Amino acid sequence: MIAIIDYGMGNLHSVSKALERLGYEYEIVETPDQLLKADGAILPGVGAFGDAMRNLRDQGFVEAIREFADSGKPLFGICLGMQLLFSQSEEHGQHEGLSIFKGAVRRFQGDYKIPHMGWNRLKFLQPESPLLQGVEEGYAYFVHSYFLQPETTERETLIATADYFQEVPAIIGRGNVFATQFHPEKSGDVGMKLLDNFAKLVKEGVKHG
Repeated sequence: MIAIIDYGMGNLHSVSKALERLGYEYEIVETPDQLLKADGAILPGVGAFGDAMRNLRDQGFVEAIREFADSGKPLFGICLGMQLLFSQSEEHGQHEGLSIFKGAVRRFQGDYKIPHMGWNRLKFLQPESPLLQGVEEGYAYFVHSYFLQPETTERETLIATADYFQEVPAIIGRGNVFATQFHPEKSGDVGMKLLDNFAKLVKEGVKHG
């Protein structure tokens, strides 16, 4: 069973509907105990980084998500959920993240449209990743004003990037933890195949950690 973590800031409906279309069982979970019983988990997210971390702390999810990641069971962050996996964010002040990966969340700076919103082509850096099996290097749907800046030591976590006046980390992963800056559930065949690959890892009980 795949847990979709409900901490008040996730696009639960679209993610759950995508899993339904793919034929996988899921449960929307609101407590750490529910999360830790799951075979895999999705951390969605829409909104501000600081508010999200406060909600996760208030519901006791911070340590539970770290424990889940350490367990070797597959974990997938989406959009803000991807950013939360990193050390810190400068969105509306300085905020500490889950620190599963090392790096910071920065705001786009430039004379161009912010937020970055729309379809951008993915560039695969690790086509052998289990998340990319059978996935074509197509387009994905992004909506964000902040981007990830992994520490140099974390460059190997980049599975795919996109270009928006600079390199934008689009898919990251290490061991059993994966995440996308874009919304796979809104990214057509490319996104649905990514979710399907993740769900297969959960179903198979594969531990990549």
